Amino acid sequence: MASVFEIGKFSVEVIVVTAKEKGDEAASSLPPKPVLILSPTNAGVYPVAVFLHGFLLQNRYYTQLLKHVASHGFIVVAPQLYTCILANSTEDVESAAAVANWLPDGLRPLLPRGVEPDLTKLALAGHSRGGHAAFAVALGLAKTPLEVKFSTLIGVDPVAGTSKSSQTPPKILTYEPSSFDLDIPVLVLGTGLGDEKKNILFPACAPKGVNHEEFYYECKPPCYHIVMKEYGHLDMLDDNAPKIIAKCPCKNGKNCRDIMRRTTGGLAVAFLKAYFEGEDGYLQAILEDPQQAPTVLDPVSRREAKNEMDSLVAFL
Repeated sequence: MASVFEIGKFSVEVIVVTAKEKGDEAASSLPPKPVLILSPTNAGVYPVAVFLHGFLLQNRYYTQLLKHVASHGFIVVAPQLYTCILANSTEDVESAAAVANWLPDGLRPLLPRGVEPDLTKLALAGHSRGGHAAFAVALGLAKTPLEVKFSTLIGVDPVAGTSKSSQTPPKILTYEPSSFDLDIPVLVLGTGLGDEKKNILFPACAPKGVNHEEFYYECKPPCYHIVMKEYGHLDMLDDNAPKIIAKCPCKNGKNCRDIMRRTTGGLAVAFLKAYFEGEDGYLQAILEDPQQAPTVLDPVSRREAKNEMDSLVAFL
């Protein structure tokens, strides 16, 4: 079995698309926000994943990570969301919903020749505040009605605020088990160093009480929780991401972002293959033997419908 932690067999094209300007009817096929598309170049039909970037970040900072996912046979669409430091997630949620609604008519003409998107297999993913926005969209909190249906949800070190008493709007955490009103499979990825302070100048980037642990606690089965123990909140960004962004605010792990990207990308691929392609061998193998990953995975948890109560008690 080829490893999901290595680059896949498909060559990938990176497509940068500008947004439609207000009142420009000639550009009606353009998305409502700028998007970065990463697509296999081989002719075929592929599932689609929408990826929402993190707080104050740019979608292009995730190019290497998203190319890894696309190389395994997925089309990834990463919109550029709002980046103002004073903004909450509300505008991000609306923008994500608008981009999702653009996909049925707008995506196909932008793809390489012979490449077709399968929007019956549509994933929603996000990192950091983008993870929070992804959950909010999946929970139906966008004022913009969704015209597509997401089939899976992935949170990459999602963050819902600075503390329990200071959640980012729209507030989604209830601190009740299995309280998220979701009927789709969810993968929650966490970082072992995300809840640690870099220094006295910066708070933790993924504080306890509003980070991956609480997101998983509030998910309904089937859901999965995998933590990359030795890495930090921004360690999956591109090597050429600005150092002031990638290195300053958050505690960093081992000095090898390639390992973090391959692990994050590989776990996402294993999850998507299980639920989109019926190939659950990759995911099950990782759950049963986490040591096959490039870095330490701990904890590794799952909750499934048949044993939800037992697994939830174990989690608590």
